[in-house]
Amino acid sequence: MLQLADMHLWSGRTDSEDGRAGERWHQRVTPLQLDNPPGIAILGFASDEGVRRNKGRIGAAKGPRILRLAMANLPATFELPLYDAGNVRVEREDLESGQALLGARINELLGNGHFPLVLGGGHEIAFGSYQGIARWMREQQRDKTLGVINFDAHLDLRIPSPKGSSGTPFYQIAEQCQINGRPFNYLCVGAADNANTPALYNRAGELGAEVIRDREISSWNLDKVKGQIRAFTDRVDFVYLTVCLDVLPAAVMPAVSAPSGRGCHLICWKCYLIP
Repeated sequence: MLQLADMHLWSGRTDSEDGRAGERWHQRVTPLQLDNPPGIAILGFASDEGVRRNKGRIGAAKGPRILRLAMANLPATFELPLYDAGNVRVEREDLESGQALLGARINELLGNGHFPLVLGGGHEIAFGSYQGIARWMREQQRDKTLGVINFDAHLDLRIPSPKGSSGTPFYQIAEQCQINGRPFNYLCVGAADNANTPALYNRAGELGAEVIRDREISSWNLDKVKGQIRAFTDRVDFVYLTVCLDVLPAAVMPAVSAPSGRGCHLICWKCYLIP
């Protein structure tokens, strides 16, 4: 179901003496309206069902609320309008309807010129997001290619058995690409050997996925990692970027279903922010 934006979550420090240069996100964000000019649209996906199906530790459904609270006090270093588009909430165990609704909402946002910033939720968010992006591309960008970059300790290429979960989204995307005659361009950055079985790595190879392991991402190897990511982005027209917080070390991000044993240290994250 769709939930309206809860603007009470957006509050924080105000430095009125500094004018616009001193504003924070909570001072810029407004509820999304149909006639708003293009901007950044924050959309939540409140779901525990994918993690539950994946036999993980639930709690991800609280993510959209907690993340908004954390983002509210960030300095506003951008000029685009900032909107809150509310949440898509998964009801009972009906994950598939929730993903379809998320896809429809993302397609609508893209069609209106907005840049969707979607907050999860488990990583089942990825398949719902892809549905919206793929539909928008079919309708408006027919001859363009999409690349998926996933910063994650897990490949999330499990085969649905029998239904999709937080561990299956990129396999489901690969299936959709095959059905629709589209290339499956997938790069997983930060994959951990202690979090992925040989079967998952084999499947990644069979599907033509690219993998950068967490042990390859270090302060002395950033240029190589940058080059790999840039080479991937250079051969596609659009990039769908998704980040699973368990790519961070467990000491930094313990509040996930499957904390990472090694993870990608924060000092290495500058390699992700390439132009």
